[in-house]
Amino acid sequence: MAQGTKFTFTRLSYHSGDWDTDQRMPSNLLNSLVEYTTIPIDPHEKVIPLSSDDIFNYPFCYLSGHKLVQFDAKEKANFKKYVQNGGFVFVDDCNHDIDGLFAKSFEAQMAALFGPAALKKIPNNHKLYHSFFSFDKGPPTTSFELNGWGDDLVHDYLKAIEINGRIAVLYSSKDYGCEWDYDFRNKRFMAEDNTKFGVNIIVYALNS
Repeated sequence: MAQGTKFTFTRLSYHSGDWDTDQRMPSNLLNSLVEYTTIPIDPHEKVIPLSSDDIFNYPFCYLSGHKLVQFDAKEKANFKKYVQNGGFVFVDDCNHDIDGLFAKSFEAQMAALFGPAALKKIPNNHKLYHSFFSFDKGPPTTSFELNGWGDDLVHDYLKAIEINGRIAVLYSSKDYGCEWDYDFRNKRFMAEDNTKFGVNIIVYALNS
């Protein structure tokens, strides 16, 4: 992020599937950046089509959904160019299900673009887990992982595609989007602010 510019929460839309999920989540994370960091922010989420070259103006993008991920030719080209040129994409499976349609189709897209071994589990001592707050056990569990929908598993890892030693695509099967999809004013009722890991993700993205 260039000096003097504001962080913008940039959501990627794509032609297949359903990308417009968890609509209160971005403002919740932006509130956390204001509360915990000195990062200047744009208070409004921006939605940009993956097929648009506008994505190259933003260092952080978010992509999510429940359904099929099948990028068209322009979306594929932009996704690959974006991450190879230093961009960071946080991808969150709203099904929290490693055998679901989003997971299988997204992972197939990544294998086609970057090779079958590109998307790998990252160790739970990765610097992502200490980029701002410390998460000594790796990725925090979400309440949605054991709610009887999805695969009923707690995923004790995240996956990533690394380029030149940095995470370029961070991939979660934990459904953080739903976990953080509430009005930020309700955080005062929580024993622990569960959006803190989102701060780590954004701080890592802006500094890697």
